[in-house]
Amino acid sequence: MADYYFRDRCRMCDGTSLAKVMTLESTPPGNNFLQVDEISHTETVYPLELYLCSQCTHVQLGHVVDPSILYRKSYNYVSGTSPAFVRHLRDYASDMIRRFSLVPDDLVVDIGSNDGTCLQGFRTAGMNVLGIDPAPQIAERATAAGVPTVFEFFSIDLAERLRAKHGPASFITSHNTCAHIDRLDDVFRAVNHWLDYDGVFVLEVGYFLDVYQNSWFDTIYHEHLDYHTVRPFEALLSRIGMELFRVERVSPQGGSIRLFTQRANGPHKADDSISSLVALERHHQLDRPETFIRFRQRIDEVGVQLKSIVSGLIKQGKSIAAFGAPTKSTTLLTHFKLARNEVDFIVDDNPLKHGLFSPLLHIPVLNPAELYRRRSDYLLILAWNFAEQIMTAHAAYLERGGGFILPMPVPRIVDRHNASKSQARDGA
Repeated sequence: MADYYFRDRCRMCDGTSLAKVMTLESTPPGNNFLQVDEISHTETVYPLELYLCSQCTHVQLGHVVDPSILYRKSYNYVSGTSPAFVRHLRDYASDMIRRFSLVPDDLVVDIGSNDGTCLQGFRTAGMNVLGIDPAPQIAERATAAGVPTVFEFFSIDLAERLRAKHGPASFITSHNTCAHIDRLDDVFRAVNHWLDYDGVFVLEVGYFLDVYQNSWFDTIYHEHLDYHTVRPFEALLSRIGMELFRVERVSPQGGSIRLFTQRANGPHKADDSISSLVALERHHQLDRPETFIRFRQRIDEVGVQLKSIVSGLIKQGKSIAAFGAPTKSTTLLTHFKLARNEVDFIVDDNPLKHGLFSPLLHIPVLNPAELYRRRSDYLLILAWNFAEQIMTAHAAYLERGGGFILPMPVPRIVDRHNASKSQARDGA
């Protein structure tokens, strides 16, 4: 395939009534951080356009970048570098083992398993575990840590081969992966094939209602092809012989939904959590194109406010660094047109990103220890979904007079004068 192509059919219902509802600034793949010898090269940018399906109301990117560019060139996101997300996955494993009475030697599979953090919880409890992930370096790292991982894109062909080798799966899971997949129907057919007759597939995906309500537009990037709500999942699952029996809202990654699915006519009875969230989505008019006009207006207002804070501090002679080099930071920095001379450097907990440079702006990514050595006056938190953990872990930065800039949902500064007030508000 070429570098990218335009998809004119809905990923959930296969309908053809797609309407463009939002355009953001074109960017390179958000996670393509550069080596020093690459920053002089011209970077390819790709369109970021949202489309709404008038048939099932699914929100999706129209332009699909070749996944080998996104995942196999230099993919360097690992789950285990976020203590909060590690806790979330550990608690999730314990909860699922209890809920579905999983026992030692049951086969548990994770699609998009990354470094194996999720599966470690099941492995510790005695289950047989197997990860599937297309990034070879990450898969090798997981395997070395005791979680056997196949580095391939998940497909019906792979599911057939692995079921023949390992037997049916009692439990299949996926975290923040199904937003990254172009051929979702193929993946769910593969899950349906591999599941045991009473098996369960539980997946977590970002919830577009949270994105909309909080103006978290920077979660729109090329890896995220889909922006999920509950109603379109019903259309997808019914097409392939599966069904939804429960949905829960969960907090990680800025707000997600956890969907519980099984084969059609499976053992679990559907509850009213599904209809409740579908009604909530309708209440917020996520099925109407005009809703996205209001969404874009709010995004523009956030950009104006953030630029005003940054430019005002620079005029005062203050220096600004950033915390976090997540994929979404590329969308935020590019769309809000922050300049290279406005952000001196980025610190990140992920050692795989140290020594690299951000796409387009080429801001160096450094070890968090540099935050104290270089003593920047303010820290723009680009990994805003972990803002409270970052501010708690770096309370010393605040105590010596530094300040945090939180970009969303409403840009604001947290410093020694308002930190306790801010923490009380956020914890409410």
